[in-house]
Amino acid sequence: MHRFLTVFRGLASTLVLLSSVVLLPAAQAQMPQPPEVAARSYLLLDITANQILAARDIDSPVEPASLTKLMTEYLVFDALKSKKITLKQTFPVSERAWKMPGSRMFIDPKMQVPVEDLIKGMIVQSGNDATMALAEGVGGTAENFVKLMNEQAKALGMKSTAYKNPEGLTEPGHTTTARDLSILSTRLMQDFPDYMGFSAIKKYRYPGTPAANDTNRNTLLFRDPTVDGLKTGHTAAAGYCMIATAKRDFPNLGATGASGGRRLVAIVLGATSDSARANESQKLLNWGYTAFEAVKLFDAGQAVVSPAVWKGKSSTVKLGRPEAIVIAVPAGSAAKVQTQVARPDPLVAPYTRGQALGTLKVNVGGETMVDIPLVALETVEEAGILGRAWDSIRLWIK
Repeated sequence: MHRFLTVFRGLASTLVLLSSVVLLPAAQAQMPQPPEVAARSYLLLDITANQILAARDIDSPVEPASLTKLMTEYLVFDALKSKKITLKQTFPVSERAWKMPGSRMFIDPKMQVPVEDLIKGMIVQSGNDATMALAEGVGGTAENFVKLMNEQAKALGMKSTAYKNPEGLTEPGHTTTARDLSILSTRLMQDFPDYMGFSAIKKYRYPGTPAANDTNRNTLLFRDPTVDGLKTGHTAAAGYCMIATAKRDFPNLGATGASGGRRLVAIVLGATSDSARANESQKLLNWGYTAFEAVKLFDAGQAVVSPAVWKGKSSTVKLGRPEAIVIAVPAGSAAKVQTQVARPDPLVAPYTRGQALGTLKVNVGGETMVDIPLVALETVEEAGILGRAWDSIRLWIK
């Protein structure tokens, strides 16, 4: 068996490139050109494939306005998941929460409001009063909650985000980027699927509050049945912002994701009006679904390769991903996909399940589309003394 070895001086290991049987065509793959988007910055992410399909100025600092509430959601959902709080539990409404300016749920200090209703008020009505009540209820104080927000942002890898408040009102130093918002949106949906139904609620108001204040500001929920979230935001400084996510069925994905759907997220920041942010988000979503097609390369837990292992109780180790490996490629180019695996050689045990052990490199028409980390799908324990000694001799001869 032929191996293509790329030797890096100073490294003890060598990368082995194993070509797939799919042949590359002579022509280069033509990447689809995204539509014109009327916004300061934007990003279109294929969640299913974990690929950015289109983007502009995604690392430029921006004010997040009420998109800030997605991090507040994250911490509230985490408290629910860990059973620190419950949906039926009630929180008091402080004077500070009651007097919050901007969008409101219209709650007051005479009320004890269930957490479930506060979440709906924060998401559907974008209520700053509901958000403050949740922040104080989960964090003890708003200031402590903001500290938790920044710690969580750091833990998620949001390197360019700094929070100053839980609701998103303009404040010096309260900034993020489109890239960081894509990280937060992805993790919010992945980590708390049981609570994402809140983002799809079209109408809600707390009993006794104004009937006219009952409509979700995400107008795409009323236009596109495949849209089920996530959040809008607006301040004078931030402009009109939206993070819209949709899931559409694609039979070729099989059982990938819930009901075999393909999920995209469109982030539009700094549009000029409510209708503009919705129109530009819809434009991006529609383009992403038509300009790119999803291709499933491997099932969840399926071995991409099973290379030999030295000094282990097992002679091989399966490399793959615990979830299905799906890629997004330009429409009509699925037949041009080529894959390569780059991994250390030799592989010497022990290895633990989930340990990173290589990369699946995906090319389409000669252009690199994405590099996908591969992990050990099983634990390979170290062999006994005799087994290790024998393999040491074999490696030396090799």
